[in-house]
Amino acid sequence: MKNITASMMNIFRACKRELWLHFHNVNMEQTSDIVYEGKLIGETTYTQRPEKYTEVEISVGYLDMNLNAKIDFYDAKNKIVHEVKKSDKLEHAHIAQVKFYLYLLEKNGVQGCKGTLEYPKLKQTHHIEELNEVDKKEIETWILEIKAILEQKKCPELVKKTYCKSCSYHDFCFIGE
Repeated sequence: MKNITASMMNIFRACKRELWLHFHNVNMEQTSDIVYEGKLIGETTYTQRPEKYTEVEISVGYLDMNLNAKIDFYDAKNKIVHEVKKSDKLEHAHIAQVKFYLYLLEKNGVQGCKGTLEYPKLKQTHHIEELNEVDKKEIETWILEIKAILEQKKCPELVKKTYCKSCSYHDFCFIGE
């Protein structure tokens, strides 16, 4: 049974090749200064949050998969998921991750949730409304696409993107290019 996580949803929306590598334990994040900086921002920004909001681990079975997520900051009173990111460069992937959280909350009986993406370095926020039927179908399509990628025998081909230079897998992907 495959486990699909919120982080995998984020990676999938950024790069299918990285998703496959990550799933197959080819991990480059531990040596990346960029990844470390993002973790540091998440840990040192909004330090009062652990007292105010709760950490939530949620999962749900879906077809022959387990869908899992760990939400660091959930405002249960207002039903808002807070997600802190370093940069808005991959905002489409961040939005997908938050929507995945909302989807899992709904599947666990928590209705009417919204999300807030926060970019403290940029002093910006992005609000994500409650999921509609189109969002739910899109998320279910993404889940099936992720499953298909994970089941591939070979790593997906390299697709060059503007943000490849700042990716922790850059050297892996571009060596010999």
